[in-house]
Amino acid sequence: MSEIDKRNRLSEEPFTYQTTKKGTVAIYYKGKQIKIIKDSEAERLIARIKQVEDNLIEVQLLLAKITGNFKRGNEKKIGKSKRK
Repeated sequence: MSEIDKRNRLSEEPFTYQTTKKGTVAIYYKGKQIKIIKDSEAERLIARIKQVEDNLIEVQLLLAKITGNFKRGNEKKIGKSKRK
């Protein structure tokens, strides 16, 4: 078992990406756009994805790493009131 994905979440393929004609990369998590990569960073990401495109887990890991640690469990719930 990989130490990086202990809960085997990346095998569910939660991340997808889309490249544009301008060379930007939009990254989606479970269908919701979470980040847009531009310029040289987008070029590096596309090149790296092409290197590992045969391994879906590696692609998922690249997308997860570039988005950063955006899911920490402390996101605000919409529609819930705060208690004091």
